Amino acid sequence: MTIFDAIILGVIEGITEFLPISSTGHLIVASEFLGLEQTNINKAFEVIIQFAAILAVILNYPSKFTFSHINLWTKVIIAFLPIAIIGFIFSSQIKAMFNIEIVAWMFIIGGIIFLIVERFYNEKETHTTDVEDVTFKQAMWIGIAQIFALIPGTSRAGASIIGAMLVKLNRKASAEFSFLLAFPVMCATTGYDLLKHHNELFVAGNMINLLVGFVVSFIVAFIAIKLFLKFLENFTFVAFGIYRILFGILLLTLF
Repeated sequence: MTIFDAIILGVIEGITEFLPISSTGHLIVASEFLGLEQTNINKAFEVIIQFAAILAVILNYPSKFTFSHINLWTKVIIAFLPIAIIGFIFSSQIKAMFNIEIVAWMFIIGGIIFLIVERFYNEKETHTTDVEDVTFKQAMWIGIAQIFALIPGTSRAGASIIGAMLVKLNRKASAEFSFLLAFPVMCATTGYDLLKHHNELFVAGNMINLLVGFVVSFIVAFIAIKLFLKFLENFTFVAFGIYRILFGILLLTLF
């Protein structure tokens, strides 16, 4: 991996982490185009720059990361537990699914689901417009929906946003709860990869690439969060559904 590769991956991660289009799927595809093998080191690099994007959430929502919001974070942890338990139990099976064909099909399936949900979704009928008002039951169902994100190409943000919309959160609250939910998910994933591959990651050559990718991912993600919320003030998720379908078809055609 070169510094150029690290910058490209950092930009892609920063843009896609919080959009419902699968950051992992895009990183896998980008690695293919850059000629980077999906080695343990490169996979760990991708996970760590994902954590950099998650830190952008703290900068965007500093007030949420205080003890005064312990009730909100209790709900976030409840939503986190399903993916943590299933991910731990089936970790080897999940890693075996990391290939372009599965990513492509999950892009298409996820896109179709977004179009179907948006077809029947009426934001005027939603009764949760603020993440602080999410109930424990809603948090549990969002967490169950997020389990599907373990399949590469599904999108963690996409799965949690769909789950939130189905339990009557409006689009903005769905996106914001997904942002916050990303924090414990990526803390756990990054921590695991650091423990497992720290001897290989933290060597001179890898450290430079890791630092560059980390910083780029953080900056781009910070901007992407703000633009995404602005987008949701005037538009639906239909565009993302269409994009997912077209991108999935393109992948199947090319690979």
